Amino acid sequence: MDELSLYVLDITMNSVRAGATEITVELREDGKWLDFTVSDNGCGMTREQLAKLENPFFTTRKTRKVGLGIPFLKMLAEMTGGYVKITSVHESESSDHGTVTMARFGCDHIDFIPLGDMVETVKALIQGSPEINFVYRHSNDKGEVYLSCAEMKAVLGDIPLNEPEILSWIGENLREQYKGIGIV
Repeated sequence: MDELSLYVLDITMNSVRAGATEITVELREDGKWLDFTVSDNGCGMTREQLAKLENPFFTTRKTRKVGLGIPFLKMLAEMTGGYVKITSVHESESSDHGTVTMARFGCDHIDFIPLGDMVETVKALIQGSPEINFVYRHSNDKGEVYLSCAEMKAVLGDIPLNEPEILSWIGENLREQYKGIGIV
């Protein structure tokens, strides 16, 4: 994967597969660092699963035998002077379960890969899982881009968020917000 947005999508889809009903994706840029965090209330991982995450030959998926997303993400972050940190509480340990994946990237480093199209990433997540309450935030020194599916559902009522007109509006709204903080 050659854009960070694809890693955000991959990690968030892991949250969807973990049965999360609430997923928050946050990106923060301060000119020197880009931090992204994906947090969810899914089933979480056991300590054993968490310990194996950096092994490319470990995956919980049944469709393939390798899981390269986290090892590659960690490598990319560390190449820029950053890091990846994952914490998780399994549902057998607590009623307050879920996973938090944080990654930090040095923006000025030659190995920093482009962010990619976060608008299309957010739209793809909502289109594929309209029942999930996604919260999306991307901030920099000029302001914040924000979207909450729960807030949209409160206004729209029974209209599904994956209706083409709604997805189109979401894309237009996010792009306008991005223009407001100087990211086009």
